[in-house]
Amino acid sequence: MGLDDRLMAGCRDMGFEATRPVQSAVIPLALAGRDVVACAETGTGKTLAFVVPILQALLTEQPPYGTAEREAFTRALILAPTRELAVQIEDTITGLIYHTPCSSIAVYGGVEMGMQERALKAGVDIVVATPGRLMDHMRHNSTDFVRVQALVLDEADRMCDMGFWPDVQRIVSALPRDRQTLLFSATMPNEVLTLAREMLREPRFIQIGQRQGAARTITHTMHEVGAREKVDWLAKFLREHTDGPVLVFVRTKIGADRVSRNLQAKGIRAAALHADRSQIDRQRAVEGFRSGKHPVLVATDIAARGLDIEAIAYVVNFEVPDTPDTYVHRVGRTGRAGATGHAVTLVSPDEMRNWRIVEKTVGFELR
Repeated sequence: MGLDDRLMAGCRDMGFEATRPVQSAVIPLALAGRDVVACAETGTGKTLAFVVPILQALLTEQPPYGTAEREAFTRALILAPTRELAVQIEDTITGLIYHTPCSSIAVYGGVEMGMQERALKAGVDIVVATPGRLMDHMRHNSTDFVRVQALVLDEADRMCDMGFWPDVQRIVSALPRDRQTLLFSATMPNEVLTLAREMLREPRFIQIGQRQGAARTITHTMHEVGAREKVDWLAKFLREHTDGPVLVFVRTKIGADRVSRNLQAKGIRAAALHADRSQIDRQRAVEGFRSGKHPVLVATDIAARGLDIEAIAYVVNFEVPDTPDTYVHRVGRTGRAGATGHAVTLVSPDEMRNWRIVEKTVGFELR
């Protein structure tokens, strides 16, 4: 692909040796300046597909780094639906830019705005942001996007589901019209495609895998369990499956705390992750899960968006998700990067109807 040597050095440092399908499809188009809409299963390498061309453009633009003519402006903006995803994208960028003069920052809520505001006013090259917090900075006139060359909308369907799209539209209206726009998502419902056509210029559409499906590396099982018996069933399951981290999904914040406490009472090391916890507590929960301090993480859908932890052995749906798309996003936390994963769903009698809809729409094979 003719990438800058400094960028290649960052790729090698992070263990990237060859492109994966979504990267092979997207990167050449993005390097050529095309707008792209890419739909690919979770865990397939979408982050690298948009970060690499952005960095390549920064490293080859004129005037170059180190010259007085190059003004300090934000060059690229990446929007993500949650803090966790913004942080993980920023982590990838940080590794790739180690040998370069490029700069980046993650901008999200739950932390003090001062440091973010100073970085934005200084003109950091790449801003990774959640829409809500970025709108706060825009209202404080902390941002200057007059030189933005590239916009990335990551997990666009989740931003729609979570009600962020009005903020996204306001942010986009403040950007230069001649920018490049890249839109990524694990699923691509028609409403996202309609909105994408409003924001992108003659985009190329990339489809990797099934439009509504889960990754083929995941096995799916369903167990009929009464609502009151689910905690006992889950505790027994967790004692029998200790070969890797287990991510448990629940619908509500109260439910996450309740299930986590009940598991702890049964001697299982578990932590809860949901939006009502402070940013520090959320980071501790994620890092404890990543390090193995507590091998079970009980999370709500919003809190777990973008959670990218290697070798999650099982995803357990403690309750049936509300929509097939939510199921795809939940189970996509396992079976990532070509590894084998397992999805287990506990279905009570009154959830059976919703489960049949998920089963029919996603079209997976139960084992």
